Amino acid sequence: MNLNDYFENTQGTGILATADSEGNVDVAVYARPHVMDENTVAFIMADRLSYHNLASNPKAAYLFLESGPGYKGRRLYLSKIKEENDQQKINSLRRRTSPPYPVEDSTRHLVHFQVDQVRPITGD
Repeated sequence: MNLNDYFENTQGTGILATADSEGNVDVAVYARPHVMDENTVAFIMADRLSYHNLASNPKAAYLFLESGPGYKGRRLYLSKIKEENDQQKINSLRRRTSPPYPVEDSTRHLVHFQVDQVRPITGD
């Protein structure tokens, strides 16, 4: 499956799940990932809980539920590999000109993940 084509052409809702080193889980609504290559995706992350969890536990899961009837979509199992803090680069990747909620801190991070596994949203 070509992840770039999939995420460029499919509408839906994404949820990113992270956990800290003690296993405390957080889930948050996230936009579609930026596909860097077939094995790497990146998310623009605010300095919030999901981002902080990755400092102690680099594993995450992203669930993308396609718009429309039924349960169609993908689950991506991810491992953090690096992050960038170049605000100019991050702003160039943003799909929106303003966030959907007030942002107290304008610091953003571009967090890169290796895609360990891709599965359908239901079953295998």
